[in-house]
Amino acid sequence: MSTVVVARKGGSVAIAADSLVTFGEMRLPHGYEANAKLFDLAGSAIGTVGSVAHYTVLQSALAALPPEQRRLDSREGLFDTFLALHLKLKERFFLNTKEHDSDPYESSQYSIVLANPRGIFGVESYREVFEFERFWAIGSGRRFALGAMHAVWAKAKTAREVVQAGVAAGCEFDTSSAGPIRVQTFKLKN
Repeated sequence: MSTVVVARKGGSVAIAADSLVTFGEMRLPHGYEANAKLFDLAGSAIGTVGSVAHYTVLQSALAALPPEQRRLDSREGLFDTFLALHLKLKERFFLNTKEHDSDPYESSQYSIVLANPRGIFGVESYREVFEFERFWAIGSGRRFALGAMHAVWAKAKTAREVVQAGVAAGCEFDTSSAGPIRVQTFKLKN
């Protein structure tokens, strides 16, 4: 999978990701393909983990939403956006919504984090939206990343320092994460 992280500190927010793509036991490291796990849309940087198809599908589907349905700067706006996106994923991209028989809702099959001047957020497969106050991580390297970000939090001056430590730990210890690390930052707006 991956290590993708977000942090908010010192008047800034940051998002970072590793660059490795895997297909089962096959690795496609940086230098063989343009392995970006982050993309920009409407003033936000979005990172996704899971199926390699998610990156292209989410980028295309979100960009195709009308601007009034693409609100990425609050929990409420993100919920509405990803609710509209779910319909588009099913109708246009043939999303398989089934994970388990006991699922309370149809799954959108993704886990994302995003950063923009309004903060750091996460959206999970049932369209659960989170607004994080400090930091968060997704992907197979998330446990290593969360531990590293927790360890550097008090001494770090910027969100960039926090996310770099998180992804570096994922790359060091998770077999499905590798550099180079890609980082984007934004200044927070009140």
